[in-house]
Amino acid sequence: MWKKRTLAMLALIQFGLLLLIGRLAQLQLIDTESFSNHNLIAESVAQRTQELMIDDGRGSFVDRNGKPLTKRYVPSLVLFPFLNTVTWPIEQVARIIDVPEEEIRRQLERANGPFVFEQDGEPLALSERQMKQINDLRIPGVLAVNKQYALETVYAPHVLGFTRPDRELLRQRYPKRPIPPRAEAGIQGLEKAFDEFLLADDETKLLYHVDAEGRPLFGLDVKYSEPGNPFYPVTVQTTLDRDIQQEMERIVDRYGLKKGGLVLLDIDTNSVLALVSRPNMDPRDPYKNRGAENQMVLPHIPGSIFKTVIAAAALDEGLASFKTMFDCSKKIDGITRDKEHDYGMLDLTDSFAVSCNNAFATLGKKLIQHDSDAFETYAEKLGLYPMAGWEGTVYREEQFRQFPEERKGTIWHDRHDKQVPLAVAQTAIGQKDVRVSPLGVANMMATIARGGEALKVRAVDQVLYKNGTTLFSFSPEPATNQEPLAPKTVQQLQQLLRGVVTKEEGTGRRFRSLPYAVAGKSGTAETGKTDDEGELINKWFAGYFPVDRPKYALVVVELDRPNGRTVTNDVFAAAVETLYAYDKNEQG
Repeated sequence: MWKKRTLAMLALIQFGLLLLIGRLAQLQLIDTESFSNHNLIAESVAQRTQELMIDDGRGSFVDRNGKPLTKRYVPSLVLFPFLNTVTWPIEQVARIIDVPEEEIRRQLERANGPFVFEQDGEPLALSERQMKQINDLRIPGVLAVNKQYALETVYAPHVLGFTRPDRELLRQRYPKRPIPPRAEAGIQGLEKAFDEFLLADDETKLLYHVDAEGRPLFGLDVKYSEPGNPFYPVTVQTTLDRDIQQEMERIVDRYGLKKGGLVLLDIDTNSVLALVSRPNMDPRDPYKNRGAENQMVLPHIPGSIFKTVIAAAALDEGLASFKTMFDCSKKIDGITRDKEHDYGMLDLTDSFAVSCNNAFATLGKKLIQHDSDAFETYAEKLGLYPMAGWEGTVYREEQFRQFPEERKGTIWHDRHDKQVPLAVAQTAIGQKDVRVSPLGVANMMATIARGGEALKVRAVDQVLYKNGTTLFSFSPEPATNQEPLAPKTVQQLQQLLRGVVTKEEGTGRRFRSLPYAVAGKSGTAETGKTDDEGELINKWFAGYFPVDRPKYALVVVELDRPNGRTVTNDVFAAAVETLYAYDKNEQG
């Protein structure tokens, strides 16, 4: 009996040992890189490795002048804590960087791992000569490297967007591509649009192996680990001007614009120099207070801004001239007297200057009778509608968009409204279902200023390899397949827009005293919303300047603001004055 029990016990022991051996084999030979979603080899190495990341490997953004927008690189001195346990020529390093030896020892004694030597709380920036001298010493644990740091100032957050760690999203986007452990995914803005270009191949880091007590494990050599591809990470060169962007942000905040913003375009290149959206985005919590929404690429009610389209269509189609007269004592039905805005009989130039509703309601009805698609056709010819941002083919992607959050504008929700005179009138003055983006409005002004050539708006000029050569360049793209406006029509539109500022009753007369001569159009849109202070409106001013040699197209809009308390004109005027001073400084 006891022999059977002994044999049974031995069998159980052997079975248990086999299970244990099998488990060890699974851990050490079979599932070493995928056990319970863990890479056991990597984690084992990490336990005995001290490392300092030099570059996370994700591409970066610069402005049109090459100034960094997301990251900076500082030539830095990196020290490893094992220097405390060995004899090394500390006096030579101290002499090269011109600091006391005691300060180097003090920072070494505080260190728990490799670190960047600091002075006054900031990384000590080395010169090229200092970097060479330090690296020529070939001291184990002492290295001079270009270390990556995030910029303290957040530039153009609604243009650049943001990233977040999201391995699942990255696996979905790039199922066949290896994903570095700490890689982040672009979630919004240019970070999202250019994510495939920017995604890290791997990190650049300094590695040093130690035992459980932090002592050297394989000698004093520090390993420099970097991606195998010498062309990455890339740099995305935007069309933004960092200095102008900062100034526009300050102006918007100085006047307390809470919702809305501005778009500033370079007319020659049809590219974004600055874009400000409010509410502002908190990088730590981008969706707080809907701050992640880029109001400048979303459609809003434009009000009288849309009259520019009606004027263009009526002039181009020969349905009106500057001498055509309108009864501006009436409302848009052409019957009811407008007691608030009774201007009497006005010609087209004065009607446009004072933004007479009945004039453009009348023209709108004529246009729809002449061509039921006239509103859409001319909005498209002007680059206003349906979208304004750059879209085209980039390698295998045929509909690559530089503004991924941009939404299509609308003019009609129901085509049957074209048969309803009142609906046509309301649409002609930019109300009812009309929705266009500030980006589109700025593009319309740039199109007119440029002579009628409608182009897509760019925010990125090119993508550069690490060595500075061009990976991809974004050429200007036509905004439409429509025939452009006749040159005479463009000249007439330029005159109308200038009259808004120069005429005594013009809605833009506030801007006559600016250092740059401005042409433009105002807009006050009823939103149908109210608050404790009454009706809320969208207040616009869009234009270009200087008139004699157009350089900038600018639109400012304040959204959902109590009537009579808007700061749109203040912001527009301050922006023009700032750009004038900026240009004078650049020239002098």
